[in-house]
Amino acid sequence: MHEDLERILFTEEQIQAEVARLGRELTRDFQGRHPLFVCVLKGAVMFMADLVKRVELPLEMDFMATSSYGSASKSSGVVRILKDLDRPVESRHVVIVEDIVDTGLTLKHLREMILHRGAASVTIVALFDKPEGRAVAIEPDYYGFRVPNEFIVGYGLDYAERYRNLPYVGVLKPEVYVK
Repeated sequence: MHEDLERILFTEEQIQAEVARLGRELTRDFQGRHPLFVCVLKGAVMFMADLVKRVELPLEMDFMATSSYGSASKSSGVVRILKDLDRPVESRHVVIVEDIVDTGLTLKHLREMILHRGAASVTIVALFDKPEGRAVAIEPDYYGFRVPNEFIVGYGLDYAERYRNLPYVGVLKPEVYVK
């Protein structure tokens, strides 16, 4: 796996420091609101697990699975819900936890859907923000790192379901995904 990377962008230590900072900010900003944290599977699962341990207030967790990439390196533009929420969101303060904001298509769809279901608020927290990749106007409310418009993997981010288990994030060599 390691030899498939051009370079490492963020070490495990850098990632954990950002996750801790985001946890402190969310703890401060959501006092008294009992938020529902929604993990967007599969990419955000590692981030979600580490993040909620650093949010020091009562919260609930739920999970959604979406697809817009499949095994491709570019989004298809069509967002499919593969696993919906188990908990109702009506009158809840929902925090969508995402690994990366790239095109923004998935998050725009999820934000609109959750608001339509009656959520009191929807906040987006992403570990990585790739503004150059945007196809729609949406920004995360909280983010850890801005990343270049390159294909990155590790810490939950994948290519064809591989590399998620790397504890750091690196740039995937183009010859791995350009066929």
